[in-house]
Formats: sequence, structure tokens, C-alpha cells
Amino acid sequence: MKATLTYRHRGQYHMSHLPNRNEKEIIVALHGYGQLAEYFLKKLEPIFSDDRLVIVPEATNYSYQKGFSGRVGANWMTSHERETAIQNNNNYLNEILESVLMKYGQKPSVKVIGFSQGAATATRWVSQLSFKIDKLVLWSGGFAHDLNVSNAGEKLKNTDVVVVLGNSDPMLTPESIQKQDEFIASLPFEVRRLEFNGGHDLDLPLMRSIFT
Repeated sequence: MKATLTYRHRGQYHMSHLPNRNEKEIIVALHGYGQLAEYFLKKLEPIFSDDRLVIVPEATNYSYQKGFSGRVGANWMTSHERETAIQNNNNYLNEILESVLMKYGQKPSVKVIGFSQGAATATRWVSQLSFKIDKLVLWSGGFAHDLNVSNAGEKLKNTDVVVVLGNSDPMLTPESIQKQDEFIASLPFEVRRLEFNGGHDLDLPLMRSIFT
């Protein structure tokens, strides 16, 4: 017999600076598979500013990257108990964002970027939020294949949605790109596509231009 329970869980997130409550913009950035929030945040330093708060939640599943010791990375989910993981991720990210926003008298603009595995997680998360975000950037990743298109269409119809891919990304295959293209064609909102010279990483000049 299988049983489940709900309990309190402690997660962590990193921020570009101590919020001053006058920021005009909040960017929530979801890291990729095997990364940690502290180090992913450092990659985003070129877009830091006093009126922009960057928040990087850390996924709550951890594993050694090789063998049974050494470097540890976090991931958003695996194929095991994936539906539970998806719901846990949504609840976790909701709590982070709500805890930050509740301290603002005037709600700042909210934007989301998901990198690699974080891209699919981002699409599921923003599709169930209680409000619409202003920008969604999927970098070196794409829409979750099981995304609820109806919910996503309602939440993202007035959102600037951008997919960014490197032209030499070893993680992308012609088959995976074709599947994403077909899925994007079925979406009831516009998706901008950008490409940069590079692999499975962030291109800082392009990122600065997206978030200007």
C-alpha cells in the first residue's frame, strides 16, 4: 500500500542584493540540471542593477555529479514521481515569489528566465500563477512537452515569450528542435526566437539586450 503526506520543507534561494522595495523589476531565474543557485546567480551579474532584483531559487533535489562524492548539483525533477515533483516545484516557487512580493507596496514587473531543464520547469510554473508575468525567456531549453496549452495560453497571451538557442548546442538535436517547433506552432500566443553563436551556455550580450 502506498501512502503520501505533506510536510514542511526548507529550500533556499539567492538574490542579487538585499531588496530595497523600490525595485521596478524582479527576474526569477531557474537554473539547469546539476547546477547550484549560488553559481548560476554569478553568471547573471551583468544584468544586476539597483532597480532590478534577480532571484535564483535552488532546486531541492540533489545528487553527486560523478560517483558517490565530490561536486553536488541540484535538479528540478527526474522521471521518478514526476507529477509529485512538478507540483512540489510549483508550490515551492509560488512561496518564494509570494514571500518577496508581499513586501512591496507597488508590485514590480515580474519576468522569468529558465535555463536548460529550468526552461520546462518555468513554463509549467508560470502557467499556474495567479497573475500574468511580463516576460518569459527559455534559454537552451523549451516548453514542457506536457504543458497545459489552455492554461499557458491564458497566462502568456500578453507576455513577451522568447526562446533562445545556441547554434552549436550539443544538447540539442534536429529531432528535439523539430518537436519544439511543432509544439510552438500549436500555442495560442506569439513566441520570438533568437539564436547566438555558442553552445549550452548563456550569451551575456544577448541577455543584456533582452532585459534592457
